[in-house]
Amino acid sequence: MSVPVTVALEGPTDKPLARKILARAGLELGEVFGLRGKAHLDVNLQGFNAAAAWAPWFVLRDLDADAPCAAALVKAKLQQPAPLMRFRVAVREGEAWLLGDRLGVARFFHVPIAKVPLRPEQLANPKQTLVNLARRSKRREVRRGMVPAKGISAVVGPEYTALVIDFVTNHWRVEVAAAQCPSLARCVAALRTLAA
Repeated sequence: MSVPVTVALEGPTDKPLARKILARAGLELGEVFGLRGKAHLDVNLQGFNAAAAWAPWFVLRDLDADAPCAAALVKAKLQQPAPLMRFRVAVREGEAWLLGDRLGVARFFHVPIAKVPLRPEQLANPKQTLVNLARRSKRREVRRGMVPAKGISAVVGPEYTALVIDFVTNHWRVEVAAAQCPSLARCVAALRTLAA
């Protein structure tokens, strides 16, 4: 029987991501907190850490440009993690981990695999890269859903969240992406220590 892990996440697309990653580590998604951005996670991190003295927790946050590397951000935000706390950082964003499954992205978004970056964690803005890939999609529904309309300030299209959730839930392969994304591989390895 797998162990349920309480999670705290930035937003709704992170929930299926966390579920898949936990399953790969032999764990299951428990109660979900956050979903209101990284500032909310940062403010509540010490409280989550206190709870992790008694039960397993997984907090997933994007690195963005908030520190030079994931380790530096972890050290700045949580100097003394509780024994059951797994605070992990996606380099630079969770979208980089999605792009790690190049074939999955190419098939789902109907784009040439040659256009999907080989080293997604080196991208400055993986979310923008994913949107720009969608601009090249052979499917109009993907372009319309993922890409913001001209003249509006949004950085993503109206169906971005729904399409990403569908991709992660039904097509994304953790093990393939982890081979391209070292921070994802380290995340899975850290979570496996909870399963043990």
